[in-house]
Amino acid sequence: MQEFDLIEKYFLKLAKNNKSALNLNDDVFFDKNKKLVISIDTYNEGVHFPNFKNPDLVIKKILRSSLSDLICKGVRPKYYFISGSGNKKNFSKNNLKKISNSLLDEQKKFNIKLCGGDTSFSKKLNFTFVFVGFSKKIIYRNKTNVKDDIYVTGNIGDSYIGLSILENKIKIDKKENNYFIKQFYKPNIQIKLTDKLFQFSNSSIDISDGLFDDLEKLINKQKLNYHINLDKIPTSKSLQLLINRSKIDKIKLVSRGDDYQILFTANKNKSRIIRQISKKLRVKITKIGEILPSSLKSEIIDKNGNIIVLKNKGYIHQF
Repeated sequence: MQEFDLIEKYFLKLAKNNKSALNLNDDVFFDKNKKLVISIDTYNEGVHFPNFKNPDLVIKKILRSSLSDLICKGVRPKYYFISGSGNKKNFSKNNLKKISNSLLDEQKKFNIKLCGGDTSFSKKLNFTFVFVGFSKKIIYRNKTNVKDDIYVTGNIGDSYIGLSILENKIKIDKKENNYFIKQFYKPNIQIKLTDKLFQFSNSSIDISDGLFDDLEKLINKQKLNYHINLDKIPTSKSLQLLINRSKIDKIKLVSRGDDYQILFTANKNKSRIIRQISKKLRVKITKIGEILPSSLKSEIIDKNGNIIVLKNKGYIHQF
């Protein structure tokens, strides 16, 4: 059973009279009257990160990945809680010191504060982060308009290569290794853009499970479709060199997730302000397509105008 099927069948009825739960179809809980925004994410070893050999890096990845849920809603995170389950090997004195130092670095970088949490014994290592922010409004999913432009921040695909290197599925030279592994462990989340999203975004989501899978989540209750230009999807110079050298299909790299960039839609008349803010903040923002009415089919077009059939749209939460 997939994640949304599970939610709809067993849990949606429990949130029926709770408007702040947003029908369990968004990244956050939002109590408009109390201006309270909350997100929660759980990460498991072997699923969300390959191992715990670098606890200082793993905890940074988990924190930033969790943080992005609030950022894409236009909300600055303020407080966080952390829960961890593991054993003595996972939580040795050396590892705990590395985790603590990394969390301190992240707190300074993102101006957040630890408020509490929990620990328990488990043979399988996992972490859960809860983030809290305060705002009188958020940017929702499913507020997209037909003919909206589709935008994405940053670059897509680097993190997947980093994970593939860590899992020994791909081998490249050491210098390239370091770059891609860094992108996996320390995603460049666009916190500078948080407060600006309200100026142009109609709907937004962070890219966690894959560009196309998350795009479909963004519009999943609206019966809308999309047109995407594969050639417009932004990639780093390092990834483009690897694609050219190894003759890897770009489509396979940009749909695997773990990018934690912001995917949003905006009216066409917002293109100028988007360019201005992008330049001012030095945040890369790229238009990659357009929202279509339900009467037209979703399509991904390559540089030659051919329609691409995509078998794997992203990570599937299967139970």
